[in-house]
Amino acid sequence: MGRRRAATDPIYPRWVWVAVAATVAILIVGGGFLLRSLIFPADSKEGGIAAENGSTPSGQPLAQDSPATAAGATPCVPLNILTSLENADMVRALAAGYTAKPRNVDGKCVAPAVVQEKSGVAAGKVAAQFPGAPPGDRPAIWLPDSSAWLRIAGEAGGGSPVPQEGTSIARSAIVVAMPETMAGALGWDSNPPSWSEVFRMAEDQDVWERLGRGEWGKFKFGKASPLVSTSGLMALAASYGAAGGSAGGLDGMELGAPSLVEKVRAVELGTSHYMATPEHFLWHAREADDAGNIAEFLSAVIVDEKSVWDYNRGVVSEDGKTKQSGPAPKEPLRAIYPNDGVHVADNPAVILDGDWVGSQQLLAARDFLAFATTQQGQDVVTASGYRSIQGALDPDVAGTGRYAETLQPLPLPKAEVLVALQDSFPEVRKRARALFLLDVSESMVQEPGVTKLQRAKDAVRKALDHFTDEDEIGLAAFSQEGDGPLLPGIVSPVAPFQTNKEDLIAKLNELKAVDATPLFEAVGRFAGDQAKDYKATSINTIVLLSDGKNDTTHPGDLGGLSQQLSHQNHSTPVLVFTLAYGPDADVPTLLEIARASGAHYYDATDPTRLEEVLGELVTSF
Repeated sequence: MGRRRAATDPIYPRWVWVAVAATVAILIVGGGFLLRSLIFPADSKEGGIAAENGSTPSGQPLAQDSPATAAGATPCVPLNILTSLENADMVRALAAGYTAKPRNVDGKCVAPAVVQEKSGVAAGKVAAQFPGAPPGDRPAIWLPDSSAWLRIAGEAGGGSPVPQEGTSIARSAIVVAMPETMAGALGWDSNPPSWSEVFRMAEDQDVWERLGRGEWGKFKFGKASPLVSTSGLMALAASYGAAGGSAGGLDGMELGAPSLVEKVRAVELGTSHYMATPEHFLWHAREADDAGNIAEFLSAVIVDEKSVWDYNRGVVSEDGKTKQSGPAPKEPLRAIYPNDGVHVADNPAVILDGDWVGSQQLLAARDFLAFATTQQGQDVVTASGYRSIQGALDPDVAGTGRYAETLQPLPLPKAEVLVALQDSFPEVRKRARALFLLDVSESMVQEPGVTKLQRAKDAVRKALDHFTDEDEIGLAAFSQEGDGPLLPGIVSPVAPFQTNKEDLIAKLNELKAVDATPLFEAVGRFAGDQAKDYKATSINTIVLLSDGKNDTTHPGDLGGLSQQLSHQNHSTPVLVFTLAYGPDADVPTLLEIARASGAHYYDATDPTRLEEVLGELVTSF
C-alpha cells in the first residue's frame, strides 16, 4: 500500500522522504555538494534504443580496457559504490572484472566496495549527503538502476546542482512478467498488448474463469512501491499514461486534474497488492511454483527484464539483497513488452564530489567507470543479464529471459513529473482493508524494562501513519485463560480510518497480556471473517504480530489453517502478513501462514528492529 509522508515513518528515516517529496528543501548548496557525470559520445540509435546518457553508438567499436602494467602499491584507494538492489550483482561483477587486472591510480591499487540499497532510499541518502555516516563509509560513485532517481534527488535538493543524467552502464526494460501458460492463454506471447490493455485485464478479475481456466482463480496483478522501486515507479507512470491516453506523454499531462486522478484510481483497482520490491513478488511466485501452482500467487507483475532472467534460471531473493540459486522453475515467466513502448532502466553512473571524496578516489572512480564502458566491461554487463550500452544481448541470457530483440523505449518523464507521480501515490493507490492482529500472550511481558507488548503497541501506532482516511483499519488481539475462549478478540472493528483512528489507538493502549497463544484459532477465525466481508475494491489483509507458537488445547492445526488460507486466496484473497517478534517466535509456522495466504513473512526476531520491520511490512499491501 501507499503511505503518508510522515516524519514518524518507522522504516525510512526522515531524509528518505525528503528525496521523494519536492515540497521539502534541504540545504545542499552550502556544503558544496555536486554530482559529475562522465561524458561519452551520444546522439545515435542502437538496437532499437536511443543512445542517450553517454552510451556509445552502435556500429562504433567500444574502447578496449587498458590495465596498468603492474598494480599500484598498497594500501589500495578505497572506492565505495552505492547501487540499487536490482543491479548490485552486475556492479559487483564489474568490480571483480576491474580488479582482475592490475590497476594503478596515482601509484595506488584500487579496492572497490559495493553497497546496495533500495532505489528510493539511496536517492534520499544522496540528496541529504549521507547524514550520520562516517566520511569513510560514504560512496564516491552512485549507480542507481534508473536516471529517474537522479532526477528525483535533484528535485529534492531545492535547487542544488544535482544533474538529471549520468553515464549509462547497462540497460534493462521494465516489462510485464507472466507465467508462460497465462501469457499464452491471452495470446500475449505472440501479440503483445498495449499498457491500457494490460491494466484493463488486471481489472477483469474473472478473466480466467471466462477463458475456461477457473482453476487459476482471480487475476492477481502485482506492483512494487513507486516510492522505493524503479519498476514500481515506472508502473505508476504507465498507469498515468494509460489513463491519460499516451504512454509516453506524461510531461504534457496535468497530473493533478481530478478527472485524470479518478481514472488512475480506477486503473490501480486492478492491483492485487503492492510490495516494497519486485524481488518480494518473485520470491513468492517461486514458492507457489514449488508447491505446484504458480497461479495461486501470481498472474502478472511489473518488473525489470533482468529479474525475469534471474527467476527463469532459478535465482530469487526473499529480501532483495541475498540471492538464492536453485533449479529452474517448473513454469518460467514470459517477459511481455507492451506494444506502445516500455521504460528502460539505464543504470546511470555519477561521481559524487562531496568533501568526503578525495583526489585519489576521484581518479579511481573515473578509472572504474572508464572500464565499465570498455568492451571488457560491457561483456560483464551482458553476461549479468543486461543489454549493453549498444543494445547487445548475450544469446543465452536472451533465451532464458525471453527478451525481445529490440525495444521501443518510452521517454523518461521530467524530474518534476516523477516527483508528482510519487506524491500522488497515497491518493491513487488501491485502498487497504487491514486488521492488525496482536499476540497478547503472557510471554509478551516476561522481560525487564520495555516489554515486547509495549514495543508492539508503539510500532503499530507509528505504522498507522502509513494509512489514509479512506483505508479501513481494525484491531484484534488473541490469548486465552486456561481452557476458556479466545480473548479479547476484536477490540476495534475494521472501519474507515477517518472515523475509527482514535478508538483504535485508545483500544491499542488498553491491551494487556493474558496467558496462552491460540495462534491457529485466531488466524483462522479472523481470516475467515475478513473473507466474508471481502471487498474487491480493497486490498484485504491481516497483519499478524506474534512472539511465540500455538500452545493451546483449542482445536486447529497448521495443515487445516494452510488449506483454509489457500482456498480463500483462490476466490476471496485475504493476505496474512506475518511478523515474527522476538527470538522464541515460531518462524516456520509464521512462514507457512504467510505463504498459504499469498503474503510475505517478516523477521523481527531482534525486537529492537520491530518498528523498522513493521514499517516495511505495511508497504506491502
